Amino acid sequence: MPTVGRRVTAPGAGARRTRVPAALARACHPAPTVAVTAVAVLLAAVADAGLRTGAVVGAAVLTGQLSIGWSNDLLDADRDAQVGRTDKPVAAGEVSRAAVRAALAVVLLLCAVASLALGPAAGLVHLVAVVGSGWAYNVGLKRTVWSAVPYVVAFGSLPAVVWLAADSRLPPAWVAATGALLGLGAHLLNVLPDLADDAATHVRGLPHRLGARGSGLLALGSLTAASAATVVGPAGPTPGWAWVVLVAVAALAVAAPRAGGRAPFLAALVIALTDVVLLAVRGL
Repeated sequence: MPTVGRRVTAPGAGARRTRVPAALARACHPAPTVAVTAVAVLLAAVADAGLRTGAVVGAAVLTGQLSIGWSNDLLDADRDAQVGRTDKPVAAGEVSRAAVRAALAVVLLLCAVASLALGPAAGLVHLVAVVGSGWAYNVGLKRTVWSAVPYVVAFGSLPAVVWLAADSRLPPAWVAATGALLGLGAHLLNVLPDLADDAATHVRGLPHRLGARGSGLLALGSLTAASAATVVGPAGPTPGWAWVVLVAVAALAVAAPRAGGRAPFLAALVIALTDVVLLAVRGL
């Protein structure tokens, strides 16, 4: 017998409410979102920006990266569904496009507020050069030979955001160069696992034109160059251990292609992590 005035919840509604945030979290490309945010916070420590500024940098970069990740999955939903990407929550129907659009509106507003809180110059660089580059990639540049440019510009500009927020100056040239080279490597590593799916949906960015081997070699080269920038870039004498690390990185970059298989990809990941550590140690 029905109870008057009592709210009846449809079976599974609570589970659906729980699944939507989880699907949104997976749709934001969590690994690169967390990685880029962590690098930004690390740069804030290198620039001696202080806790408050470092926290605002983290908030601005996190919300910006969330917007880039969600817009990527939203814009690619039809293409991802075409190739059966069950790991893509929007394409798989785990979260509605309306929910993603609503999340995008929120994080874009938060990103604008946090970015401008860093100061006009830092905020403008972040919104235009970093976030804007990510959106430009998603909207169309990913399908062109210029697909690496947004990554190079965004990663190369990220240090400027931090240094301008810290004390209204530009970062050392070696830091910006390291960022740009890491950006090129990140683009190539990010696309390599999806080359076949992209080819099936007529995406022809730089990695697709170079092929798996060419992209792997270029990734190794750019990331090794980033290592060199962190070793020889800072002022003052270069410590002996830094030269040892650079030689080890170069040896790994040369040996990995000869091993074949996934070795170049895995070696590039190791070198990228090494570059981030070198950037922190040499910059502090």
